[in-house]
Parts: sequence; structure tokens; C-alpha cells
Amino acid sequence: MSSRILIIEDETTIAQLERDYFELNGFQVDLCHSGSEGLPLATNGDYSLIIVDLQLPGMDGFELCSQIRQIKEVPILIVSAKKEEIDKIRAFNLGADDYITKPFSPSELVARAKAHLTRYERLTARQPQPTNAEIHIRGLVIDKVSRRVYVRNQEVIFTTREFNLLEFLATHPNRVFNKNELFERIWGMDSSGDIATVTVHIRKLREKIEVDPSNPQYIETVWGAGYRFTV
Repeated sequence: MSSRILIIEDETTIAQLERDYFELNGFQVDLCHSGSEGLPLATNGDYSLIIVDLQLPGMDGFELCSQIRQIKEVPILIVSAKKEEIDKIRAFNLGADDYITKPFSPSELVARAKAHLTRYERLTARQPQPTNAEIHIRGLVIDKVSRRVYVRNQEVIFTTREFNLLEFLATHPNRVFNKNELFERIWGMDSSGDIATVTVHIRKLREKIEVDPSNPQYIETVWGAGYRFTV
């Protein structure tokens, strides 16, 4: 059964171009042209991947991405004419998985979508690890079986990628990983995305597990080298 994709794009020509390329590659595609129209479709529909423009009528793509991510874990790809680094960082911070600037290659868009779908399917089909597989570090408990995290005896909710990143760092303590290594390990791609998302996810982890995120005791920055989980 082919994957279903939702494209939320107000420029009709671009939306139709995207739809044509995805359909040529065997996807089922639904289109809508505003954020207010796209939100109920995205949150209630059974989509494998969602493509969002940022400059949308009714509700902009940033808010749309944030609202979708609160409910769904499916990959979200931003396709936008906004090229500033701050826009990319904001989009990643709100839960986007990738960011592609206009004008773009439709073939590259399809390739990136396929890569994200493959990675997401691997994550959701992941086999459970052995029972009692827990990591205990100074008030932090990571249960790798139930995929739950407890900070000072309080459960804290993590997204799929936040948990995967935390688990990976914690299972490789005192080792420095640069952004490219973390991006490839967690996102599963070495070129079809933006490593700025690593910085965003590290900040989110610190906000959730550190007593003082500005003075981290678990996830340290090794300047010029990367990040290290300290035990």
C-alpha cells in the first residue's frame, strides 16, 4: 500500500508540481492551500509525511508545524522561500524534520521525503530491548524498554527523536560527538537535512533534564568539537 502525503501549499503551481512528482513515485497525495484548512487534515488524517509551506493564509507554517507536532510524530518537511538561518532554526525548534528552500529540485524533495519515511519506519518498527534495560545517572532514569524518562522521580515527556538522541548519548558516556555524527546516527542521513536541528534538540534535552540548562551537568558542550554526556 502506497504512503499518503499531505501537501499544504498556497501557491497552486508549486503544489501541483509537488503532487505530480510524488504521484509519479507511487505516493498518494492530498492538497490543501491554507493553514486553517491543513491543520484538521494533518491531525486527523492518516498521513505518512506532511509538507508545509511557511507563508500560508489562515495560519502560518510555523504555528501549523507546532500544532501538528503536539499530536503527530510523522515527518514534517518545510518547503519555503524564507532562507534565513533563524527561520530554519525556528522551524526545527517547532518540530520540523527538514527544511528545503525555494526554488527547489522536485527530485531532491522526493528523495528527502523517501529518506525521512525510511528512517521513521525504522524507528517505529524498532524491536524492544531486553527487559530491565535502564540507565541510571544522578537522578536521571532512562527506561529503554518503555521509552520513558524520569528526572528526579518525575516523568518527563520526550518526542521520538529527543528520546533517541538522549538514549544514544547516555549509552556512550564521556565520548564527544560532533553535530554531523549525531545527525547521521539519529536522523539516519548525512546530507538530506540541516544539522541545525541537532543544536535545537540538544537545547530541548537540556531544558528537560538539567537543573540549570545554561550550566549543564549531563550534556556538556565541548567547544570546537561537539557534545559529551558526562557521568
